[in-house]
Amino acid sequence: MNRMTRRTIQLLVLASAFVIAVSVSAQQAPPIISRTDWKANKPVGEGKKHKIEYITIHHTATKMRPDLPIEIKLKNLQAFSQRDDKLASGKLKPAWFDIPYHYYISVDGKIGEGREIEYAGDTNTEYDPTGHALIVLEGSFGSDQPTEAQIESLEAMVKWLATKYKVDAHRIKGHRDYAETGCPGGNLEKLFPELRKIVG
Repeated sequence: MNRMTRRTIQLLVLASAFVIAVSVSAQQAPPIISRTDWKANKPVGEGKKHKIEYITIHHTATKMRPDLPIEIKLKNLQAFSQRDDKLASGKLKPAWFDIPYHYYISVDGKIGEGREIEYAGDTNTEYDPTGHALIVLEGSFGSDQPTEAQIESLEAMVKWLATKYKVDAHRIKGHRDYAETGCPGGNLEKLFPELRKIVG
């Protein structure tokens, strides 16, 4: 192999690396309504710092409310999260640091920032959400179907988070892959194979 051929190969390798780097950096976040924009209260107490290794999908298990803006939904969820309360099951929930999820996708596909992603989420079930980026979709997907707008936003979020935090496709799962629960519902879980294909 002569010097010119070696130099050509080196240039091609560098060009390929540059294209890959540009492609990764070009994966922009979808539009997200920030905590500032929806006027979030400050967290209560001290959160647990963590490093994202998984993407885990939940549902709210509540009725879809297209009549309410996402900002109100997030305010209501934060108020519930930051106080002692009783769940629908009758189980008592302690006051949490903040909204248990990092991102909320409403029925109209709008995405809101929940707990700051640098802090581990919370759960009423037995798994440890440390290391999990938690996405929750509005609805109860044992019976409801996710809207097209929700599906588009979920795909965009999963692709962005997987790229940003280098999460492999096999680490994109649902809540009930880790705990005894019906969350996130079969109608949402049907989307998971396609979500994993998007990540590659």
